[in-house]
Amino acid sequence: MIFDELQECPEIATSLKFFKIDGRYDVICSGSLLGIQYKRIESSSVFLDYCILGGMPAVVREYIAKGTFEGTLDIQRQLLADYCEDIRKYAEGMDQTRILNVFEQIPVQLAKDNKKFQITKVASGARFKDYRGCIEWLKDAGIVHICYCLNFPELPLNGNYDNTKYKLYFFDTGIFVAMLDEEAQEDLRANKNLGVYKGALYENIVGEALTKCGYGLYYYKKDASTLEEDFFVRTKDYLLPVEVKAKKGTAKTLRTLIHSNSYPDIQYGIKFTAGNIGYSDKIYTFPYFCASLLKDYLKHVNLDRETK
Repeated sequence: MIFDELQECPEIATSLKFFKIDGRYDVICSGSLLGIQYKRIESSSVFLDYCILGGMPAVVREYIAKGTFEGTLDIQRQLLADYCEDIRKYAEGMDQTRILNVFEQIPVQLAKDNKKFQITKVASGARFKDYRGCIEWLKDAGIVHICYCLNFPELPLNGNYDNTKYKLYFFDTGIFVAMLDEEAQEDLRANKNLGVYKGALYENIVGEALTKCGYGLYYYKKDASTLEEDFFVRTKDYLLPVEVKAKKGTAKTLRTLIHSNSYPDIQYGIKFTAGNIGYSDKIYTFPYFCASLLKDYLKHVNLDRETK
């Protein structure tokens, strides 16, 4: 299979990974000035298969059986319908409507620059005291993960947070994608049109992995400042800020937290990105899928020794 004049549509190069995985075709590309145009191409990691599918057994089983994404969205949509039915069945009284309102608002609020979940946006006249139990219900049911805002980025984490400020993430990233447009699966595979959801999607992936490692979820947003960090984990000696980048780029907040004298518990940072494993300026960089290995890694690495 030959793609000529690739410079006219350089984004098509993203699909080459999937031809490689398929294994049935040899692929050749040619075109003019590809050295210049190549910089425009966004890499689409094969790890995105998991982002689209999530980890629900029925969805994964369908994908393995067919070897394609065909039918997986239908199963995810049915699972969503089942969750809504369970809410109606097991939640009591008026809480049913409120719980459903919260559940359906999560993707909308994750799409915002300020991803803090705002009860006042859920429904007209909604108040925190009326909805707090709904969020706890969704958490106890294993449907959402709550990420609390730290009062200040210092140890200890437990108890050092404001329980009225939080972000909500889905327990399964595939379910998150299924709640978006019908074309969202295809858009994600082609690495296009995710727009405001791109950052939220990768945050959800990392947040999901951290909870499965046994971590609680915490973030920090400094009042009247642009300083905001996605997650925090700890070792025996240090508090580690964790930044999730939808694209490769600088980690300004990480560097501020690490090098400022205002945060003595923070000496190192973690960045998850579409890039490779690396270390620079006291920041450890990993691809997204390594988030599930972070706790084991931190158990066995001597951070101080690694920097010498």
